[in-house]
Amino acid sequence: MSEKVSPYCPECDEAFDFPQPLARREFLLAAGGAAALAFTAQAAAPAIRKPRPAEDLVRELHASLSQAQKQRAVKPYDYGAGKGKRPLRQGMFNEAIEKIYIQDVYTKAQQELIERIVKSMCSGDDGYWQISRMGKWDASQSFGKCGALIFGDPTPGEKFAFVFSGHHLTIRCDGDSEVGAAFGGPIYYGHSPHGYSRSNVFNYQTREVVKLYKALDEKQRVAATVKRGNPGEMEGSIRFRAKDSERPGLPYAELSSDQRALAEQVMRSVLSPYRQEDVDEVMSIVKANGGLEKIKFAFYPDGAIDDKEPWHFWRLEGPGFVWNYRVLPHVHTYVNISSQLG
Repeated sequence: MSEKVSPYCPECDEAFDFPQPLARREFLLAAGGAAALAFTAQAAAPAIRKPRPAEDLVRELHASLSQAQKQRAVKPYDYGAGKGKRPLRQGMFNEAIEKIYIQDVYTKAQQELIERIVKSMCSGDDGYWQISRMGKWDASQSFGKCGALIFGDPTPGEKFAFVFSGHHLTIRCDGDSEVGAAFGGPIYYGHSPHGYSRSNVFNYQTREVVKLYKALDEKQRVAATVKRGNPGEMEGSIRFRAKDSERPGLPYAELSSDQRALAEQVMRSVLSPYRQEDVDEVMSIVKANGGLEKIKFAFYPDGAIDDKEPWHFWRLEGPGFVWNYRVLPHVHTYVNISSQLG
């Protein structure tokens, strides 16, 4: 997989004073069991209109582009592939792809449409608040300095991918063009405050993991802790292991019922920023690959400091599933989930 992730994050040395994260959306276990998590139904005022799927909005955006805009903002579906490289649409990025910025390509109306697309890829306002890092987009500091490209042709029946990227962010939608891949391929998210800080918008995810770790007995903690090294970042961190390879960590299958409830809450928390369609696909893939019972929870101290900041990385890993979360010095998270294990 070809990935272009800058190792330097300009905000790392700056001070931050962010508000507390909003309450995250709750999840329920669906009728299919632990491997089929779903959002809790929420009471809401009558909607004026039904939200349109992100893919429909991408088609609207594509139809509005001039030929000059298409030359910059639309690439062939397999653009960048060849000589062992995956296509560019499958990469993870730490800035606008190929430094093609939204503000330099799209009209104001089109930029508003792109914002609607990104919101449609999130779990409502709470999810968008997290994905946008409270609308600040981390070092990008503005929506216009992020990037949005279309790969392929979003016409119904054709393959395409809409990829949105910026500092600490790569997300996409593709109308299931990429067979068996959740989110249409690997995604990337992060935030510049360190992962144990309440000022980090994803801090609640680490707090849920800490709850699980504290509920483990000593033997389980030993099994869950990887004392040497760390899982790394970028391409190497999300590569699937061979089907029968040993994965580090403590399996969900070996947890007590109370511990399983905490593990399920971890899964709910990491999926909570994303739209229902993507959550459903993730859990369908998890179920097809053996269920939560095959997922392992691993913690990497890697020279971490103390009980308040016990790990540099924590990781969820199973067949066709990697959620690799770097806590320190700030959050970098790499995700790859697929039914295509090879």
